[in-house]
Amino acid sequence: MANQIRPLPGSELRRECRPEELGFNSTEELPDLEGVVGQERALRAIGFGIEIKSVGYHMYALGPIGTGKTTTVRKFLEQDAAGKPAPDDWLYVNNFQNPDKPKALRMSQGCGSGFRNDMDQFVEGLKSEVPRSFEEKEYAQEQQQLQQDYQRRAKELFQQLEADVRESGFGLMQTPQGIMLAPLSDDEMMTPDQLAQLPEKRRRQIEARQEELERETRETMRQAEQLQKEGRERSRELDRRVIAMAVDSRLNELKERYRDFPEISGFLGEVRKSLLHNVEAFKHLNQLEQASGQEQMLLAQMQGGQTPSFDEYRVNLVVDNSHAVGAPVVEESHPTVPNLIGRIEHQGQFGTLVTNYRLIKGGALHRANGGYLMLDAVELLTKPAAWQFLKRALKSRKIVIEGINEAMGALTTRTLQPEPIPLETKVIVIGDPMIYSLLYQHDPEFQELFKVKADFETRMDWSPDNMHRYARFVGTVCREEGLRHFDPSGVARVVEFGGRMASHRDKLAIKFGDIVDLLRQSSYWAGVNGNALVLGSDVKQAVDEQIFRGNRVEKRLQEMIEEGAILIDTRGKRAGQINGLAVLSAGDYSFGHPSRITARTYAGSEGVVNIDRESKLGGPLHNKGSMILAGYLGGRYAHDMPLSLSATLTFEQLYSGVEGDSASSAELFALLSALTNLPLRQDLAVTGSVNQHGEIQAIGGVNEKVEGFFSVCRMTGLTGKQGVVIPQSNVRHLMLRDEVVEAVEAGDFHIYPITTVDEGIGLLCERDAGDLQEDGTYPEDTVNSLVKQAVRDMAEIGRKFASS
Repeated sequence: MANQIRPLPGSELRRECRPEELGFNSTEELPDLEGVVGQERALRAIGFGIEIKSVGYHMYALGPIGTGKTTTVRKFLEQDAAGKPAPDDWLYVNNFQNPDKPKALRMSQGCGSGFRNDMDQFVEGLKSEVPRSFEEKEYAQEQQQLQQDYQRRAKELFQQLEADVRESGFGLMQTPQGIMLAPLSDDEMMTPDQLAQLPEKRRRQIEARQEELERETRETMRQAEQLQKEGRERSRELDRRVIAMAVDSRLNELKERYRDFPEISGFLGEVRKSLLHNVEAFKHLNQLEQASGQEQMLLAQMQGGQTPSFDEYRVNLVVDNSHAVGAPVVEESHPTVPNLIGRIEHQGQFGTLVTNYRLIKGGALHRANGGYLMLDAVELLTKPAAWQFLKRALKSRKIVIEGINEAMGALTTRTLQPEPIPLETKVIVIGDPMIYSLLYQHDPEFQELFKVKADFETRMDWSPDNMHRYARFVGTVCREEGLRHFDPSGVARVVEFGGRMASHRDKLAIKFGDIVDLLRQSSYWAGVNGNALVLGSDVKQAVDEQIFRGNRVEKRLQEMIEEGAILIDTRGKRAGQINGLAVLSAGDYSFGHPSRITARTYAGSEGVVNIDRESKLGGPLHNKGSMILAGYLGGRYAHDMPLSLSATLTFEQLYSGVEGDSASSAELFALLSALTNLPLRQDLAVTGSVNQHGEIQAIGGVNEKVEGFFSVCRMTGLTGKQGVVIPQSNVRHLMLRDEVVEAVEAGDFHIYPITTVDEGIGLLCERDAGDLQEDGTYPEDTVNSLVKQAVRDMAEIGRKFASS
């Protein structure tokens, strides 16, 4: 069986893209790539999410970084939005009945800015026209006439009272307590003593008459007060008439201009009422504006503590779509609560913070209303309370502007409660699959609100059409970013790079973020090399330089192997010892690294003990792979006896933890070697997982693992026998570097595909594994017969020990 495993030829180690297949001389000849490549599933999902109008069908676009999610979603949304009408404008205006609750007004696109400008002009006109109206000569004359009329009528009242009093023999006297009555004697007011000396009958007559006169006096005073009240009211009516004359024509003009908006007409009516109601304050506006800060405070207190201002008649345009073409597509990169739902600002006034409706600022939901809002999942979820506020808005379908403090019930400065604005937008959250899974599993509201999943692919078929799309993509990026164009050899190298990223000879990666980075770097090296077009050699240099910038850790580990600090054998044979392979990551660079795996067996009943698991260095997948070994041993070799043995396995000199089951086949080979004392080839490294039936299963990172062991062998000296054992099912994933392929073609390095444990152990031991015969035994001196005998010997030792 050992002789049946043939190494792979160089043609199966890497798929090449031949430049002549591409059919052009330069990417400058190619048209721009239109549309999105390889994302039919995601595009259909986005189209469905856009068209469906039911509640809860917002979208989550998921895929790894670099798949072009954001760019694709943005382009798709912009294309759709261009054919839709622009949304309406939104304004906040003063609520004159309840200023703490500003009103929201909706106007057709572009009308909001016009109305704002009209109201600004109206207010500026009020500032000059209203005070000037009260300075007109006609107004002063009418006010003087009203004052004279009041004085005349009041005088007549008091004259009549005085005449009645005199006729009755009394006199009027003004005191600090008011008007007093006193009887007269010889035209002189009698003193209390004089009054007391009068006869009783006379005194009672005088007192009775005095009571009648006091009632008449009180009635006269009441009439005088009524005259004064009527005078003030006539004066205010004159003031209102003056203001009405100053503003009615302009207000009527605005009502006519915006007659199609009933809410605007209602607001203008409220403006007129407020102006007439606050007439007294506005009469003295010029005086107030010219006063100093302290004088302003005193005047404001005299007028009820409020500083009158025409600014309360302005409007706050929070959403202005006057220049919008189509529906909005808004991408909020910093989705804090204020940036999402808006905020209410405050400003200092007389040492305290105050606010008003003019300090309301809209957020991303306001700008995206009637269109689309794009949000990054990580940014959204890491901003305090932003996710909760967004869900609240989507569930209620309203934009409610409030601060975090108010929402949490914390004490804060005086603020407003603006009228909510209806929300009509589609939200698209963009993130990776892990965040999607976590939200779906742990947030029921996410399931209710984001019912459309746009799942982005990471690779597509390696076909002639897609190679041509790759070439057009290269040309498009070169034109957009001003890069050097590529010749066919350069594009061919880019296509091969896409195949390497996909880790599949029949697939191309569509992580275009990484592709664009390669194009930029290749263009740079073409310039350094003096090439007008980017050649294949320039692309290779860009890839090599990427590797060089990231492989410091890899080179340091290789130096430690060369120095003997890390023990790795690449020659000879050893029993119970094998070279396993792992993939390590150093940021954006991943590389394969060989690790020595050792096994020891001895009599006992503990079974297979994984030292890494027991020392808490093994991850759950690695532990699972190790536990499968016991199942394989028992099922294969212990049908007629108990599996009574003890064995230990470990990754030597690996202290950072082990995860994954890709070394389970190597662990099994080491265990079989330790049981039989058959030496294993140290010039081979092994990767692949194994199941309980002895089948070798595919693993990840096969290219990095092969290249990692190749680098170590090249460093210690290639012998022509070294190589890597991989699962047969991983052959289609091979896209190895040029130097590995060249070494294989030269016979200096080998890659062996296997499908079963028997194939692998036969290759490693250079001995037939041995097939199970009809009598339940294995051929003599084969690997399996030796393992069977070793298991039997262990069981016999256990039986004897138990009976002694």
